[in-house]
Amino acid sequence: MSATRSRRRVGWGLTRLTVVATSLLALLIGLAFSVLLWAISDTREAAGARKQVRAALFESGHLERLVLDVETGERGFLITKQERFLQPWESARAAFPGQAEELLRDTEGSPELRTLAHGITRDAESFIQDYSVPLVDAARQGDPAASSVETTDEGKRRVDALRAQFDRFEMDARSLLAAREQAAEDKLQLAIDAATAGLAGSVALVVAYTGYLTRAVVQPVRKAASVASRLAGGDLSARMPQTGGGEIGELAVAFNAMGDSLEESHRLTEVAHRRLKLLYDASVAVGTTLDVRRTAQELVQVVVPGFADFATVDLAVSVVRGDEEPPGERATMSRVAVGGIRDAPPLHPEGALVTWAPITPQARSFVSGLATVEPDLRASAAWQSADPEGARRILDHGIHSLITAPLCARGVPMGVVTFWRSRQPRPFEAAELSYAAELAAKAAVAIDNARRYTRERDTALTLQRSLLPQRLPAQSALEIASRYLPAGSQAGVGGDWFDVIPLSGARVALVVGDVVGHGIHASATMGRLRTAVRTLADVDLPPDELLTHLDDLVIHFTGDEEADMAHGDAAAFGELGATCLYAVYDPVSRRCTLATAGHPLPVVVAPDGIVELVKGPIGPPLGLGGLPFETIELHLAPGSVLALFSDGLITSRGRDVDQGISALCRALALPTASLEETCDTVTDALLDGRPADDVALLVARTGALSPDRVVTWDVTADPVQVAHARTLATDQLHAWGLAEVEFITELVVSELVTNAIRYGAPPIQLRLIRDRALICEVSDGSSTAPHLRRARVFDEGGRGLLLVAQLTQGWGTRQTASGKTIWCEQTLPGSV
Repeated sequence: MSATRSRRRVGWGLTRLTVVATSLLALLIGLAFSVLLWAISDTREAAGARKQVRAALFESGHLERLVLDVETGERGFLITKQERFLQPWESARAAFPGQAEELLRDTEGSPELRTLAHGITRDAESFIQDYSVPLVDAARQGDPAASSVETTDEGKRRVDALRAQFDRFEMDARSLLAAREQAAEDKLQLAIDAATAGLAGSVALVVAYTGYLTRAVVQPVRKAASVASRLAGGDLSARMPQTGGGEIGELAVAFNAMGDSLEESHRLTEVAHRRLKLLYDASVAVGTTLDVRRTAQELVQVVVPGFADFATVDLAVSVVRGDEEPPGERATMSRVAVGGIRDAPPLHPEGALVTWAPITPQARSFVSGLATVEPDLRASAAWQSADPEGARRILDHGIHSLITAPLCARGVPMGVVTFWRSRQPRPFEAAELSYAAELAAKAAVAIDNARRYTRERDTALTLQRSLLPQRLPAQSALEIASRYLPAGSQAGVGGDWFDVIPLSGARVALVVGDVVGHGIHASATMGRLRTAVRTLADVDLPPDELLTHLDDLVIHFTGDEEADMAHGDAAAFGELGATCLYAVYDPVSRRCTLATAGHPLPVVVAPDGIVELVKGPIGPPLGLGGLPFETIELHLAPGSVLALFSDGLITSRGRDVDQGISALCRALALPTASLEETCDTVTDALLDGRPADDVALLVARTGALSPDRVVTWDVTADPVQVAHARTLATDQLHAWGLAEVEFITELVVSELVTNAIRYGAPPIQLRLIRDRALICEVSDGSSTAPHLRRARVFDEGGRGLLLVAQLTQGWGTRQTASGKTIWCEQTLPGSV
């Protein structure tokens, strides 16, 4: 009866708690969603107000451009007296009234902005009607006062006053926009805080109620099931309580004695089994990687806690570095691995340098090559005398015995492994020396393999990294980020590479390549190919022609390798197959021309986020010869992202090329704040740990030179046109504010245009590009390229190109489809 009443009380309590908790949970969630709905409604109203202010900002900017078009057209007409300058003037006058009405309409909701808008439209209308129109009419009638300084200053004063009003309007509008956005953010934050508090209260309520159920119901049931399971499963640690008397007490004594006997037999069997399993685990788990430190850590992980409570591995410093020279008897040791059942043992930490005294067990094992046991460290006076303070800390920590075993491979001692016991009360015995020696022998072979691999890999990595670009060159056509990840497989580093090469005319070449094979040979071949590509790029060859020359070069490399093999140099022979993608981007025309020799085509991310793999012909890999390479031409909008990569990024054992391309496109479609973050996103998405093959990734965002920074003129093949070309160039320099380079530019233009007229063929064209440097180009229809020579004392000619070379930062010639282009670059004032 009492048990029934207890169950009823528990049931009534759980029911009541369930009803109360459910009601509170519903109330908290309802409040949280109510506050969120209120915040969303208020945010929507604030968004409408912000939209109106942004529209006013846009209209004011448009109105300001119309005023500037009026002033610019008027000034051009006054200076040149040419009616074509009045075309933008007329257009701006016609568009001004409608634009002013749009501005006033967009500021109806903001009294302060509307007042400023009225002032702007009034003053701008006055400027046009009271100043600009009369001035243009006077200039048309030939009134000289229209071009006077007083008149010009009056126009400048009016325009400056209008600009000040526009600046104030923009400042006030942005302040109003910021205030409204801040108010919306504050309300939204308040709603989020309230909702978070409600949800947090709901979670806390659920957790508290779950804890109550666990303590009241789950734990008692679990304890009962655990006791039943142990008894049914033959758990020998289960004992009967010896509280009964008579036959029950005798039965408990007999049962417990039998359990003790069975437990001891089971313990001895487990010890033998653990030792056999330990040797097996060591043969499987130690040496999974070709890394010296990782191999030592694997040995520690295998022996702790089954064989020892703590384990340390000390290797000679020369072994850790990968040197071949055998260490001496008193060699300095580096602790490469330490581990145990507890953290922070009183042992030398990992990375510490250790020199063992000759009387220590570690030194004796290292010199003799035999395992040594110290069953009782407190009784070992020799062990304690080497370092009394350190020995005291070890003993106070509870460590009572040790075994040391040498790490030897190919008869050369490399280090010592030490096994320590503290929690296990039984000390090490002499019978366990064989287990320790066998464990150390297995680990020593793996450590020696890792050491030799580390030496070769470090050598190859050093060579490869020295051949890759240390920093990308400065240029304005592309924003570039890159990643290079060496292979993590046992094959070693490969021959992937990338490069960024500035070309003439503000163009930039992007290169990605891959050499077949791994190791030092592949790295050296990669360096030769990269140097060859840079040399051919300096000649300014088109991509298909450059790959053709590079293909011939690889064929010559292969012939040299086979010749060395024929003379008995087996190390010199290796596969020289390689792939290469060469792309040239022109920020003036916004075109990218590329060709590929067996290399995957790049991926393009448009400014609107659309990701596409470039479609086109893929030529044969380098070294086959006889097959043509075709050019692919792309028109890239400013802000497009071009991703070039090696096949190690997209292929793996569990993924083919098509799957890798799809994964790459998905990763590139993710929004990122910068190209560096894009590189990280791509590598994180496609690579799991260290890649099986080298990975080269080059990501470039395209830029474009605005039309006002590029000027082109057609030049008639008449020597009289040289003076006109100089005038055109100097006028453009004044328009760009580059009067400081006017003298040199006049000389350069004069020499290049004169040579084109005298030695070239029509059509002749002069182009100026304002980039990081001032680029001057003269093109003509002749394919004959000039060469630099030094004129003799009495020669009348031959000094033109020498003069250009001495006055400019650089010069060169590139062939075009219709002839050639001679270019030169000048450093701009203030540029670095």
